[in-house]
Amino acid sequence: VQLVESGGALVQAGGSLRLSCASSGGIFSANDMGWYRQAPGKARELVARVTSTGNQNYADSVKGRFTISRDNGKNTVYLQMTGLKPEDTAVYYCNQYHPIWRSSTWGQGTQVTVSS
Repeated sequence: VQLVESGGALVQAGGSLRLSCASSGGIFSANDMGWYRQAPGKARELVARVTSTGNQNYADSVKGRFTISRDNGKNTVYLQMTGLKPEDTAVYYCNQYHPIWRSSTWGQGTQVTVSS
């Protein structure tokens, strides 16, 4: 399984971005997909997750601003980010997790920088 993220950029506060994560290998629809982020000097944290059955959950800090979605036909998961804040600045990582085999795969990360 390989994950390739894209869409990171430098954006002004209040702006929007859409991140994409394309998966190759495995059965995409059987996996839970998540977006995590890691800011300098901080631990990696969950941003949003969508399960294989479509259930979603979000970090409190992004609720109402970010939306995760998946397209099983394209083997891709998206993170639509609106109302971006400087504290959203981080490297964003895509994660694919199989809930039965408990296997986890990470992408290489994409940088999101929000200027004030």
